[in-house]
Amino acid sequence: MGDRPAAPVIGRFMPHRKSPVDRFILGRQLTRDANASVAEVLAAVAPEPTHGATRIAVTGPPGTGKSTLIGRLCRRHLEVGLRVGVLAVDPTSPFTSGAILGDRVRMEELGEHENFFMRSLASRGTHNGLADNTPELLRTMDYHEFDEVIIETVGIGQLECAVRDLVDVTVLVLNPASGDHIQAMKAGVLEAADIIVLNKADLAGADRAVGEMQSVIRVRQYSDRAWIPPVIKVSPHDDSGVVELDETLARQLRWRDSVSDPLERRRARRAYHLATLLARRSAETIRRMSPEYLDAELGEAFDKLLESLR
Repeated sequence: MGDRPAAPVIGRFMPHRKSPVDRFILGRQLTRDANASVAEVLAAVAPEPTHGATRIAVTGPPGTGKSTLIGRLCRRHLEVGLRVGVLAVDPTSPFTSGAILGDRVRMEELGEHENFFMRSLASRGTHNGLADNTPELLRTMDYHEFDEVIIETVGIGQLECAVRDLVDVTVLVLNPASGDHIQAMKAGVLEAADIIVLNKADLAGADRAVGEMQSVIRVRQYSDRAWIPPVIKVSPHDDSGVVELDETLARQLRWRDSVSDPLERRRARRAYHLATLLARRSAETIRRMSPEYLDAELGEAFDKLLESLR
């Protein structure tokens, strides 16, 4: 894939000598985290990990080539010695609770690399493009000293802004053929993105789609020090777009470190964590409520729910 990069472009940690990823142990820990109840999460006592991976969210509608793009980016970072993990969230059927975990197939060629680990996860009860216990999953990845963790969210587009609270940079992937870029602009996901990638840029209409997105960005109000999301074209026929994306990721992370307060970022992540735990506990409690309370007046049922939560 072209010349090997001389140094890592992404990640806050230089590659260092460490043992290969223990896939068996990590896999068991992630399974435990994914299946943990709210009570189990709250009962767990562990020190904060001393290592923190750079977290990248890749989001966007279905069919835009998110998994393929992630695979290309991972290959570039593995070549310079980074330890890279991918958490790929797949949609869950509301009827069978099953999930089609297809992303692993698309990245299987990287699966044998000693510094690469990928886990497909079912979204289950969540409605924000993530999986249950995503904060716990990311914490476990930090314990295993990954330099970079990429989260591929469920491709539902409009609801995926929540991931911003958990990551360092958000990449929105669109393509010119499906018209999804128009829907994303209307839904507000465009405003949540730090970087916009027009994937499959060899298709007809790519230049027009880029122009439309840039027009939307130009009409927004930005402060003098604000980060203005760039639009990057990526083609499957050459690596120039992936290289540009890689360099832009590094530049955005440097900007973020220069203007944002790490304490505020930690507080935002804790607020997200608390909100998701509360939502899950509420859902658990509602499932256990007797029919008489569910048949009661709404305010009475709500008061009973609050009482049960206390």
